[in-house]
Amino acid sequence: MNTRLHAVADAKGRPIGFYMLAGPVSDYTGAAAPLGSMPKAGWLVADRGYDADWFREALKDKGIEVCIPGRKSRKKAVKYVSVRPDRTAAG
Repeated sequence: MNTRLHAVADAKGRPIGFYMLAGPVSDYTGAAAPLGSMPKAGWLVADRGYDADWFREALKDKGIEVCIPGRKSRKKAVKYVSVRPDRTAAG
């Protein structure tokens, strides 16, 4: 038995929300929890665990730029906005 703690933070890294989920739940499945209450944001930074097409589309629909590298198992690389605004990377 274990749990995962997902956090939403502002641009300065200050936490504004926490979501606890069961350990075996994947990160991108758990991303659905904070999605509905996510504050207005210009961009979102997350690790590969949050790479899911539905999550990317949901963020895009909210006008949020995505900085999530693609999972290594992806057959086709995805483009994402790098943390450095002057670069675009491919996963």
